[in-house]
Amino acid sequence: MRTADQNIFHQIFEDHWDEFKECYEWYNTEYYEEVVQKMLGCGKEEGGYSEYRCPHCGKDLRRVCFTCKSCFCLSCSKVYTDNFVVQVSRVLQPGLKYRHTILTVPEDGRIHFYRDRHNGGLLSALMRCGYECLEDVVSTALRQQVKIGIIVVVQTHGRSGKYNPHLHIIMTSGGINESTGKWVELGYFPYEMIHKKWQYHLSKMLRQMVLTDEMKSLIGRWYKKYQKGFVAYVTKGRVPERCRGIAKYLAKYVASPPIAVSRIIRYTGQEVTYWYKDHETKKKEVVTVDVLTFIGRMVQHILPKGFQRIRYYGLQATKTFKKWIEVIKKGLLLAGRVIRGVYEVVRGKRYRERYKEISGRDPMICRFCGHEMALWKVWHPKYGTIYDEWENLKAGKYEPLVNDKNTRERHSLRSPSGGIQLPLFPVRV
Repeated sequence: MRTADQNIFHQIFEDHWDEFKECYEWYNTEYYEEVVQKMLGCGKEEGGYSEYRCPHCGKDLRRVCFTCKSCFCLSCSKVYTDNFVVQVSRVLQPGLKYRHTILTVPEDGRIHFYRDRHNGGLLSALMRCGYECLEDVVSTALRQQVKIGIIVVVQTHGRSGKYNPHLHIIMTSGGINESTGKWVELGYFPYEMIHKKWQYHLSKMLRQMVLTDEMKSLIGRWYKKYQKGFVAYVTKGRVPERCRGIAKYLAKYVASPPIAVSRIIRYTGQEVTYWYKDHETKKKEVVTVDVLTFIGRMVQHILPKGFQRIRYYGLQATKTFKKWIEVIKKGLLLAGRVIRGVYEVVRGKRYRERYKEISGRDPMICRFCGHEMALWKVWHPKYGTIYDEWENLKAGKYEPLVNDKNTRERHSLRSPSGGIQLPLFPVRV
């Protein structure tokens, strides 16, 4: 069930999405249409559903509507966050400590990423560039070349909803010297060094990727304007040591909509008013924009199809870590670090578990007899009925039951609208 805020968000797109596509033809593609329509149909029966019935008494029925599972969908944002935590928890390494870093792009350079947003090539290069920059910083601080581990997440929006590409990075506090084959611990992080290093690496990447005189001129102006380097934030101290804490720490920055619907103050049909907290002034700013501008600020953050928002580099890459695992363990022990087994892997939650957490009731237990419900039907808007247990029963696909007198007889059935007695197996949901 959607909240009032989510209904407003859906209403804005239902009212003006077609008009928006006519005005901005580059969004009138099959891909953007698919993302928006999935969001609009999320949690509705016309978007497809699984139907469950009680195989014992046949009285209870529940339809579980399909969800789009998109980070663009506000109804699915909680599930998206949970899945993000699960994914990150699986790649965190035992005994290692991590730091959180944010790398930004100067305001006058963001337009180049915006122009490339349908392709994603620059965003991919930006993520790789962030890894190379931080590995350079750590190697310089340690005065030896090391390979570090990094989890990079790209975010394209700022607090106002405008296009503002930047990186959130979780990095290992140390690395492997591949020449000596030893783990080297980073005690002090050189906060002051990262600004100029990031300026150098980002400028170098853009000069190679954007082959225009405009870019050459822009980079020249940057070195005059930002003599102390680009803006970068490093969280002083370490992020939480437990994997669930690390993953949720990172998720709160990236698994969120461009503009939280709770900040929508008013929708008049033609204008949208919302508020945000300015990053620099720390003050609450109220903005009113026409509805097409609002939609544009939302859909511009839809990443290209197949784009990987989360990427792993260096020691965080699975094959690389397996190669150096014993060296890392030995180095951590020499540094006085206690390795307590492995990180807890956060298990993904299914619909049934999430429902129980929210309501305190098991949705797959019959309300009339208390038995577990079973899958009865699956319907998809594109493919039609994929599975129908009633048709299976009518076709006689199940063996007859044996009664107490050792005579074979068909088990009596009633229509799906009434009570039924079926020897169905429990379905995992």
